[in-house]
Amino acid sequence: MSDERQAPTDSTASGAKGEIVETFTYLCTSCPLGCRLEVDAVGDDVIEVRGFGCKRGMRYGTQEHQDSRRAVSTTVWLHGGPMERLPVRASEPVPKDRATEFVAALAGLVVEAPVAFGAVLATDVAGTGIDLVATREVAGAPSAGVTVPSTG
Repeated sequence: MSDERQAPTDSTASGAKGEIVETFTYLCTSCPLGCRLEVDAVGDDVIEVRGFGCKRGMRYGTQEHQDSRRAVSTTVWLHGGPMERLPVRASEPVPKDRATEFVAALAGLVVEAPVAFGAVLATDVAGTGIDLVATREVAGAPSAGVTVPSTG
């Protein structure tokens, strides 16, 4: 899956006010088609998106160029439950340049069973404003508790 900005080799043009229009290519992941998108832009201003096979592709191309984000799913430690790890996810896509920091902030997080599906386990992870939620119910409990081990 390629999502890197690829600067053009032969497709630059002058836009309004003599600005350089660059073409970037992205692989769309919003549906199973996997279209190769071409985004014409001046800086972060998207002028045109080409190559999409559905409406989501145009939105994806614009979003990917202006504010790349990624879905984050991982596991955290579970104490007092039938398994050692609990599957979790970010409540919304995380800015691409902060995804590693987001996951690193979860190191050492231990969740106490019981845990309800969708329970918010941590808020504002790594200062992103994005919460961490449980993606599995453990022991059918209505609430979740969170403990963070001391680093002493």
